[in-house]
Amino acid sequence: MDAERAKVAKLSADDRALSRQLASAKELDLDKRRALVDAADELERIRIKHQREIVDLEVEAGKRAREAREREEELKVVKEDLETARETIASLKSTVAHQSGVQVTLNAQIAALQVENSELRAQLDDLSSAVSKGALEYADARRKIEQLEKEAREAEMVRRKLHNMVQELKGNIRVFCRVRPERAAVADLTFPDKEDHREIVVSSTSLNAMGQERKEAHNFTFDRVFEPEATQSDVYEEISLLAQSCVDGYNVCIFAYGQTGSGKSFTMEGGSTEATVGMIPRAVDDVFRAADALRNKGWEYKMDGQFLEIYNETINDLLGKGEFDKKKHEIKHEKQGSTITTRVTDVNVLPLSTPREVASLLRLANSRRTVAATLMNERSSRSHSVFTLRVSGYNAHTGTRCEGCLNLVDLAGSERLNASGAAGDKDRLRETQNINRSLSALGDVIAALGEKSVEKASEKHVPYRNSKLTYLLQNSLSGNSKTLMILNLSPLAAHLGESLTSLRFATKVNNTTIGTARKQVRGPS
Repeated sequence: MDAERAKVAKLSADDRALSRQLASAKELDLDKRRALVDAADELERIRIKHQREIVDLEVEAGKRAREAREREEELKVVKEDLETARETIASLKSTVAHQSGVQVTLNAQIAALQVENSELRAQLDDLSSAVSKGALEYADARRKIEQLEKEAREAEMVRRKLHNMVQELKGNIRVFCRVRPERAAVADLTFPDKEDHREIVVSSTSLNAMGQERKEAHNFTFDRVFEPEATQSDVYEEISLLAQSCVDGYNVCIFAYGQTGSGKSFTMEGGSTEATVGMIPRAVDDVFRAADALRNKGWEYKMDGQFLEIYNETINDLLGKGEFDKKKHEIKHEKQGSTITTRVTDVNVLPLSTPREVASLLRLANSRRTVAATLMNERSSRSHSVFTLRVSGYNAHTGTRCEGCLNLVDLAGSERLNASGAAGDKDRLRETQNINRSLSALGDVIAALGEKSVEKASEKHVPYRNSKLTYLLQNSLSGNSKTLMILNLSPLAAHLGESLTSLRFATKVNNTTIGTARKQVRGPS
């Protein structure tokens, strides 16, 4: 049994060895087959390559044959041209012989022309020298003109700054006067001050008791008078420094006053083009630019805005979502240390980070503002609008904080009942009475401030509470703000009486002293 087992084991071992040899032989055969397939593929690639080369050579041979034929044709043409050239040369030789005599004459003429050319060159050199000298003189004159223009601009800026400083020291409300352009029959308005543009003269004609014609000239002087052709840019250039003061921590108030249709809303809000943009968007743009310019000095600013309307002695939130007159908004004057902050309850105050957001805010407010038709202006604004931009700054380097406020006010139009056509309409009558009452209250406040300054009586009562308008603007009129009134005038002859009334009121405002504005700045806490 052991011998049989040994035989079986040996047979098993032999079988495994044969199996391995068979597997190895199969693998070797597979490798050879692969090599054969690869060799066949390589042979096919070589055959294809040779076929392509044969085709390329045949193409090249055809090309060479064509070129050979072309060269033969060219040679034939050249031979013909050569024959023609020989004939031409023979003809030219006879011509040259004929021209030899002419050449002598031409040489004499050339010599004469060369002398003349030399003289012209000398003259040209003289002219070039003169032109170069003139160009240098022109360039020098141009530089002088540019320097003078720069000095004039700098002097004008210094003049404005000094004028601002003088006005701030006086504590006066500054007053600008702007006359609206008009193509219809206009009143006799003249502007005699062509240098400083501060005067306007209104001429009128009336009959005295004897029926005789009497001519009167009314002279008015303001901080600046803008003639009808003045642009929005011209007006804003004069108030740009004032508008930017709120970034430095000042309260600033700019309000437009005048009869209905005199151009107040256009001055403050403007049109849709870049050239006609009004004072509100221009001022806001400048405030953002001034804030950005101070970032490298460590200042960071936060801004928020609100837009209110005073209509029939009721405050409406032009940025609110509900209906008007549903909320009762109250004016609060809150004292914080040495400063007084004006706040209106239950109004939407929106954070602002770009001028574009302000533009959207203005569009929303204008869509909600109360307007109605009158005889004097078919889209007459029937309410006062007050846009407020609050600016809060903090300097991380110094720990200083500043707070400024920019109030931009578009007052409702002042108009007499008969002229406006409101007397026959109960609602329009009530609106007009409220408008005139609030504007009258504004005049009473300014008159009281003037008396208070003259009498130096601190206890003198100023009737701020007589209207919502004056109470809202109390902080701007009481001396804690840089204040500017833009008087807008209609040049129409039919509006002469209203214009004179407005001019006299503006003169009273211009002569009123309200105190010196103070910076709202706090040091490190």
